[in-house]
Amino acid sequence: MKPRAGLQLAEIAAHPGPVHERAQAMLDELHDHIPFDGAWMALAEPGGTGYTSIASVHLDRASVRYLSSPQMARDIEATGANRERPPTSLSDVPFSPSDLKTWAECLLPAGFHETLSTALFEAGGRHVGFLTLLFQSADPPSQTVRRQLARSVPKLTSGIDVVRALGASAVLVGGARAGAVLLPGRGVIGLPGLPDDELLAPRSTLITAARDALGDAVDHASFLWHRGGRQSLDGFVRVTVLACDHELGAVASGIVILSAAPSLRGLTPRELEVLGHIIEGCSNFEIARALVVAPRTVAAHVEHILAKLDAPSRTLAAVRAERAGLYVPLRGAGTGAVSR
Repeated sequence: MKPRAGLQLAEIAAHPGPVHERAQAMLDELHDHIPFDGAWMALAEPGGTGYTSIASVHLDRASVRYLSSPQMARDIEATGANRERPPTSLSDVPFSPSDLKTWAECLLPAGFHETLSTALFEAGGRHVGFLTLLFQSADPPSQTVRRQLARSVPKLTSGIDVVRALGASAVLVGGARAGAVLLPGRGVIGLPGLPDDELLAPRSTLITAARDALGDAVDHASFLWHRGGRQSLDGFVRVTVLACDHELGAVASGIVILSAAPSLRGLTPRELEVLGHIIEGCSNFEIARALVVAPRTVAAHVEHILAKLDAPSRTLAAVRAERAGLYVPLRGAGTGAVSR
């Protein structure tokens, strides 16, 4: 592959926007330099559960759907193509096309007889995705083609790495101090470029609250969280939760970023706790019961909250608090301990 082609791939890989658009643009660019007859690129789902298709060249919908099925994932594993190694062809593995359902039921009927495939791993060893180039000729891919694809792998990997792209979005949050990517289920991995934090452990109550926020079908949410003691004004951090594109739901749910708490508008930790209940729609009686205090004590707190937020009503106070990121979820009324 010519140096200019490598630069073009690198430019596409670094371009912002949806991952499927970068993937398609990179495949189209690769097609200008490697004479393949079809191609499929997919994201690796966490835990090796399968692949999510993001781009293809000269494949019909039925073929793409088949390649995205569990059978393709099983055949990739059976041939060892999911390991970190140089691109391999069908002629490199001890299987005939008839031994593999993907070939027998999909690729051979579609007119393909050879492949050059590679699992895509980032530098730290994380499995990012998978790419297969397909050829109508039964001749094994030449060494030149193999070298061309091998040189392209780092750029292709970078371009579709969802975690890397999510890390870049952390710049949208000023003063970001730590971050994590929410994986489907209960998994969490670190966000590139930001340190880890004990509050972002997979089973922490903060992570549960973040998943709850995304479960409300919102694109983003911001709230306060206790880092230290419940009554410590210095114990708050700001939590920003950003949802992933729906098409990436099988790979990642969203990201969580910790930053410095905003101005608390003079609100005390107890008033913030009461305010969290107000935002949740609780009455004074319900708040009193939850906090084990007298209703008149809650009424006094509410009066102070309205004054400090310059709000004539509980409803307006709740709206202003949420906009200012002063919401403390009821899960966060304690500390960020690991949930049982």
